[in-house]
Amino acid sequence: MQQIQYIQQTSIDKTKWDECIEHSPNGLIYGYSWYLDAMADQWDALVLNDYEAVMPLTWKKKYGIHYLFQPFFCASLGVFSKHTIDSNLVEQFLEQIPSKFKYFDIYLNHKNLFSIEEFPFTRRINYLLSLEHSYETISSNYRSNLKRNIKKAEVGKLIVKHKIEPDEILALAKETMQRVSAITDEQLNRFKKVFAEAEVKQRAETIGIYSVANELVASAAFLYSHNRWYYILVGNHPNGKTSGASHYLIDRFIFKHAGSPALLDFEGSDIRNLAFFYSSYGATEEQYPALRMNRLPKLLKWMKE
Repeated sequence: MQQIQYIQQTSIDKTKWDECIEHSPNGLIYGYSWYLDAMADQWDALVLNDYEAVMPLTWKKKYGIHYLFQPFFCASLGVFSKHTIDSNLVEQFLEQIPSKFKYFDIYLNHKNLFSIEEFPFTRRINYLLSLEHSYETISSNYRSNLKRNIKKAEVGKLIVKHKIEPDEILALAKETMQRVSAITDEQLNRFKKVFAEAEVKQRAETIGIYSVANELVASAAFLYSHNRWYYILVGNHPNGKTSGASHYLIDRFIFKHAGSPALLDFEGSDIRNLAFFYSSYGATEEQYPALRMNRLPKLLKWMKE
């Protein structure tokens, strides 16, 4: 008999939880307990039987109202299972979300994308690039504009450095992101904690592109799990915009890992220009569901809408 239980954070068996994530065909790095602990102060769980399938519930409380939210640096969560996932299983999990959570704004993973009448999903777009082929084969599928930018970086004698300090990337990422959307020191410190843990587990890499004057003009931190490299933290300096630095960075990462049984996960994007940029490497779409539900009382519901 299948039984889904709601378990509060302090009662979750983290060993069994992580074992479920590790052995789930749809497992993602964001689902591990150590990742969730760093990114969300409060997260509870829905657990099927003896951790055969799980769903993290990352939550906050405001004005006395509990709500589910998507933590920073967590592209998607949802239901993870050691066995086959179907629409019935996803629906059962969603139905077991406690009624105390009055509002949802969450992203589920790509294996949770079904048509479920009671839970209307919207589709979001991710981009993935297979690294299993040789560098020559992968790069032959680059768009011509991308090839020109890489050539520009080579002619400009940009310097590639692996294993740069995460603090360098965080500083540049903060500057980069604040030009687009607000990011707090707290959120960056949370990522720093995750990166340190991933580094211990040998699931992390960094790369930087420097100008001939030794200025860091493009940088990125990558995390790894389930045969995926996540292009997760990016810092680009305005001085690198016209030199092809960011194009070259991803190309050099592909060069290093080409021929391995892994995917490069670009973590998005629904933004047209970014989608074009990622697809320039030959990356293809992977869709995943977003769920927004409003169970607030009528007056608050109207205000939230």
